[in-house]
Amino acid sequence: MLYTMLIYAAEETIESYTPEQREQCLMGHRHLQQKTKDKKTFVAAGELMSTTSATTVRVREGKPSVVDGPFAETKEHLVGFYIFDCEDLDQALEYAKEIPHADAGSVEVRPMPHLEAVATA
Repeated sequence: MLYTMLIYAAEETIESYTPEQREQCLMGHRHLQQKTKDKKTFVAAGELMSTTSATTVRVREGKPSVVDGPFAETKEHLVGFYIFDCEDLDQALEYAKEIPHADAGSVEVRPMPHLEAVATA
């Protein structure tokens, strides 16, 4: 089963990291990526740019609107993600606990169907 790890953190917290904290965080990500690649469970990972670079599109009653900024004003923002192919939720949760931003933010774990299954349904 594929699991998506949605990583949330306050952008101010991330921006305030010292160079040492930044390097420690990156080392944690590198370690987790190598570990999951070795176990053949790594699918994808990505870091998102700041919400100041976001643009939100909505279509209501057939009329699109485009607005600068994120979808919602919140304290924590989506800053990145992982996708792992795990045996079960327990394995996914173990990986989520290793994501460096979990100590200052949160990691939402969601199962997702394989795209092939959705496309043929």
